[in-house]
Amino acid sequence: MSVADVYGSRAERALSDLVEFGGLAAELVGRGKSAYDDDRQLQLAGEAIVSRLGEAAARLPEELVIDQPDILFRTVKAMRNLIAHAYQRVDPQVVWATLIASVPSFIAQVGALLGE
Repeated sequence: MSVADVYGSRAERALSDLVEFGGLAAELVGRGKSAYDDDRQLQLAGEAIVSRLGEAAARLPEELVIDQPDILFRTVKAMRNLIAHAYQRVDPQVVWATLIASVPSFIAQVGALLGE
């Protein structure tokens, strides 16, 4: 049974978007930490990717979020809210750490949920 069968096509699309944004995160990280540290535009791109991850997570039905407590959907949404509403407090190093350490495992869990 697919995610769409259980939670609907909107949930499946949001999960697919998460995987897509995870790919963008991997591309950004692939440029290396020194490039990220030296380029404010890359730092802002990292923030945008984390924000998009949070937006996609926010589109998920609450039932799916409850059914998958090991996948940190709420944490991703919270980070998006921080970036959107308290952008002056965003530390580029925290964003980098998130992109390199947390996003890959999060995306792996989402991919597994999709059957990828």
